[in-house]
Amino acid sequence: MPFDNLSPVLADALTARGYEALTPVQAQVTEEGAKRRDLLVSAQTGSGKTVAFGLAMADELIEDGRLPFATSPLALIVAPTRELALQVSRELGWLYGKAGARIATCVGGMDASRERRNLNQGVHIVVGTPGRLRDHLERGALDLSALRVAVLDEADEMLDMGFREDLEEILDATPRTRRTLLFSATLPKPIVQLARRYQQGALRISTVGEDRGHGDIAYQAVTVAPADIEGAVVNLLRLHDAETAMLFCATRDNVRRLHASLVERGFAAVALSGEHSQNERNQALQALRDRRAKVCVATDVAARGIDLPGLSLVIHVEIPRDAETLQHRSGRTGRAGKKGTAVIIVPYPRRRRVDGMLRGARINAEWKDAPTAADVRQRDQQRLIEKLLEPQEHEAEDLELARRLMAERSPEDIAASLVRAHRALMPPPEELLDSGPRPRGEARDRKDRPDRGERGERRDQFDDSVWFRLNIGRRQNADPRWILPLLCRRGHVTKHEIGAIRIGPSETLFNIPIAIADRFAEAVRRTANQDGEDDAGVAITPAPDGPTWPPRRDKGASKGSPRGSRVPGGNSERYKPKPYGQRSPRRPAK
Repeated sequence: MPFDNLSPVLADALTARGYEALTPVQAQVTEEGAKRRDLLVSAQTGSGKTVAFGLAMADELIEDGRLPFATSPLALIVAPTRELALQVSRELGWLYGKAGARIATCVGGMDASRERRNLNQGVHIVVGTPGRLRDHLERGALDLSALRVAVLDEADEMLDMGFREDLEEILDATPRTRRTLLFSATLPKPIVQLARRYQQGALRISTVGEDRGHGDIAYQAVTVAPADIEGAVVNLLRLHDAETAMLFCATRDNVRRLHASLVERGFAAVALSGEHSQNERNQALQALRDRRAKVCVATDVAARGIDLPGLSLVIHVEIPRDAETLQHRSGRTGRAGKKGTAVIIVPYPRRRRVDGMLRGARINAEWKDAPTAADVRQRDQQRLIEKLLEPQEHEAEDLELARRLMAERSPEDIAASLVRAHRALMPPPEELLDSGPRPRGEARDRKDRPDRGERGERRDQFDDSVWFRLNIGRRQNADPRWILPLLCRRGHVTKHEIGAIRIGPSETLFNIPIAIADRFAEAVRRTANQDGEDDAGVAITPAPDGPTWPPRRDKGASKGSPRGSRVPGGNSERYKPKPYGQRSPRRPAK
């Protein structure tokens, strides 16, 4: 039998659950050399770590096929989030159910008084989050004096979330004879330091291969114009038509905005972020499990530890902060041997950063353009044809209705009505502003070029203007086709109110008529974050000196005088704008 080295009560539980064999991490923690030892385990997300540490701690808990009578906890599992703690509790419930285990959960957002009553009644296993466990410990409700084994699940995430002091206080209250199991998807330096302090002669187990990107996940990097991010999300959801999809944003405000936008378009979507109560989070997860919702928009922390059946698509709407975050996000799919797809939406200015992140994580991603509305419609047609051509057994009532329709309408009319009804059930795809950056050296079609007179008229129209600077240039794939929509969106202006656009190696300059420069600058400041950038990292700042590469001369200007915005009347003195909001009416220079 595949479970000969396990306790019979646990082997029966695994068999009843449908297990035919253990995963690699589960097999290694139950080997003879790993028993009764501290473990430092690194394994991929979704590789069965919960059942693994459940099996690993069985030697300290099970006596004669059952757990002994206990007035204080024998095992403690610490998880970073409420959802992960509740999931761990459910997994251990069926694993130790026949052994008579009593399991208590202690997580934030739940009734603390009820948790204290459960602890006072005596439990074998306690599963909780660091903050709530520390609170019960300080109040005297949690007694760890008889603890035999302590487990830190997703330890790297707990340290990233600032739980180091809580973890140290909890572990300091446990006996030194305890067994400590530390499980994590990655093992950065802070995790190793924590292990050295609280573990003794730990056995290090790693099932993470050289390909850290997870073999069951197909990675894609989709390049878009910054103004097309939301449209690209819609088209990706429509193109893949996943049974369940998870979208990751960096902040709760962005989660709220994207969730509202998708619901407005007709997607069955739910949101998960720190601003939602535990009841709201439970309802959202239940809607995903019941198939009442297909899309979940979440922050990194809120989605930590969530295991949803059928989750086959993960979209990184905002770029992860590092390679570890990329792995943890993507690890929501491709679990338990199932295939999944992880898509990173990459604004053109951020391509170099994402490329470096993927190389550092040893992830081989497929770079491609965002799907267009035509791509989505073509995929819809393929899916509809495949669905209708599937062999099916029809009931007599359906056949009778089909004969009545054939008597009233032609086959073409019936088929067209069926296609129309099918399309009405799905949100329409989005028309993207840009279909991708133009390759270098590729000239625009001559019919797209304005004639010489039009260009001269436009330049003269904006001679009385103010220059602004973008922190992106040719090295960041800057292109007027997506820069122009970005400026309109950030500055709340129309494309006819934007003058010349000069793209340099690492920056881009453009001019705005001085009559609307203050309004444009104020709108740019409102649409930027605290760093002065937008979500794609593009910053817009004043450029009083105008472009200096290459130097240009205005008509009638003296030789060596750089081109720039000048005061009325032909005076050659340069106009230097004041900071935002402090500009006074223009007056001719004396």
